[in-house]
Amino acid sequence: MSKIMDASSMEVYRPLIISASEEKSKSTLQKLKRDSTLLIYDEINTQVGDLIKLRNPQIKFSSDELNDAVVEFFGSQSPSNYGNWVYYPWRNCLVHLLPEPEFIAVRTIRNRYVITEEEQMTLASKKVGIIGLSVGQSVALTLALERGCGELRLADFDTLELSNLNRIRSGVHNLGVKKSVIAAREIGEIDPYLKVVLYNEGVQDTNIDDFFTQGGNLDLLIEECDSLEVKVKSRIKAKQLQIPVLMDTSDRGMIDVERFDLEPERPILHGLLQQFGEESGLLAKNLNQNTEILMALLDFNKLSARAKESIAEIGKTITSWPQLASSVILGGGASGYFSRMILLGKGIRSDRYYVDLERIANLSHGS
Repeated sequence: MSKIMDASSMEVYRPLIISASEEKSKSTLQKLKRDSTLLIYDEINTQVGDLIKLRNPQIKFSSDELNDAVVEFFGSQSPSNYGNWVYYPWRNCLVHLLPEPEFIAVRTIRNRYVITEEEQMTLASKKVGIIGLSVGQSVALTLALERGCGELRLADFDTLELSNLNRIRSGVHNLGVKKSVIAAREIGEIDPYLKVVLYNEGVQDTNIDDFFTQGGNLDLLIEECDSLEVKVKSRIKAKQLQIPVLMDTSDRGMIDVERFDLEPERPILHGLLQQFGEESGLLAKNLNQNTEILMALLDFNKLSARAKESIAEIGKTITSWPQLASSVILGGGASGYFSRMILLGKGIRSDRYYVDLERIANLSHGS
């Protein structure tokens, strides 16, 4: 078996898509099925039933009528030879799915008219890069669920730790696994046809050009990392390439938008770091150790009261910036919305937008 089918590897994240009809694929399927521990899931008749209902929205099928329509759909063809079999090595399971176009049509039908068919096709041509997969995991899953792009490039060097499980959707069986791999596997289980490219060492000088341009320039960068250096470096690169940047901070529901595609001369981070010198010189300032620059970037006076209190405790009673699942999931949804609006050319301006639930609920920020 090829490396992609090595279930023991903690780096494997791509499912193997095997044609159900091609003669050359039969040996691969036979080899997999010789494993007595393999789990096989075959709900192709149910999926075809969904496809038939999608194609005939005016008809209210009874259970028997739908079963008859499924039989008629296959005709003399064996259902086992239709569509694709998808092997997930990390789960050692084989799943029978519709062919890609039909799968996408059925999976996204409940998007229809909230996202039009034309908009869905436009989004399918877009490439989105996400740096940082704590908050970024929630964003990536939102984009995957809605099929808000056709390609996701995910970058994170870190592995899952127990303290991440207050906000990252995963299980304890994934402790020690790369966050990028965890996200890519979940996306693959939702939609094996969605292209996912991983940068398991994060974004560095050696791969930043590939991350932004290999296979075509990104259409949007979503930056969710902890490193100030990477925040600055990735924005300088995005500005050079005229790629818009989106960031969620998980405090007060703030979504940061920088439209370098529309304003190529716009200062990075809304000019909040201009007091520290030219952009080209910022990377020489040991950014990750510079509290003054961090406070300027965060726009400290606009933080929630509890965020301000938390910052004062870093290095004393806590080791880093606290984040809650409710804030991360809210940020994932909001980022998915802003991403879609930007990619569809809906006129989102450069700004910082707040989905501040405490303010909406008329609660005191200090309570």
